[in-house]
Amino acid sequence: MSTSKYSAKFENLDQIREHVGALARAAGFSERMVYSVQLAADEAASNIIEHAYEGDSKQSFLLRCEYSNDRLMMTFLDRGKSFDFCRVETPDITADLSERKIGGLGIFLMHKLMDKVVYRVTSMGNYLTLIKRKE
Repeated sequence: MSTSKYSAKFENLDQIREHVGALARAAGFSERMVYSVQLAADEAASNIIEHAYEGDSKQSFLLRCEYSNDRLMMTFLDRGKSFDFCRVETPDITADLSERKIGGLGIFLMHKLMDKVVYRVTSMGNYLTLIKRKE
């Protein structure tokens, strides 16, 4: 298990993608699955930076990763603004690009790319757990 702390800056997204990619490769994930894990982690971190902290780069969040029982689990912990994860509308990806509503693709992608997505709010902060099973 590894835990890393990141400041809430978009410049850290490359480092986050590299970190989770290396862990997924070390666990024996295929390159297609590594890409899925990296993209989901990127979306999760971007949402924390943009929405939970509203761009306040003085804030930080934790990323805990662990591999066990043929699955990679990434848990993001932030102390920013929480939201009702279930109230996010599923985007209409069939609509013409000019008619699509802005936003909402990050959560949609996380659900499509990962096997399980869990968001919970506690007194310690917001936890977002993403799980990918090795095929």
